[in-house]
Amino acid sequence: MKKYFIQKSPFVVPTTDGKLIEEHHGNATTGNKDISVAHMIAQPKWSEPFQTPEFEEYTYIISGKKQFIIDDEIIILEAGQSIKIEKNTRVQYSNPFDEPCEYMSICKPAFDFTKVHREE
Repeated sequence: MKKYFIQKSPFVVPTTDGKLIEEHHGNATTGNKDISVAHMIAQPKWSEPFQTPEFEEYTYIISGKKQFIIDDEIIILEAGQSIKIEKNTRVQYSNPFDEPCEYMSICKPAFDFTKVHREE
């Protein structure tokens, strides 16, 4: 048994909002429920509803900017910056800017849509 796994075929999560989500490790690709690693590109003017996930989420910005609203505080991250958001925190993710935002997201435990709790 090999002691490593190289991901060559990430799972592309189907979306309706133009955001690219490529899960490299996690529930959808490797069945790993402990952690997920995803590469994402949020198009300009993209946003999601507020949510209160049951998992920690770490985000690292590769290029562009991404906005987070946490407890009514607006936080804007730029390339080279990262953030950790504790589980059970109400948050909204968006890219209200004029350029795409490329970033990596790590969720612990792994991302699970049934545990995101998006508001309608």
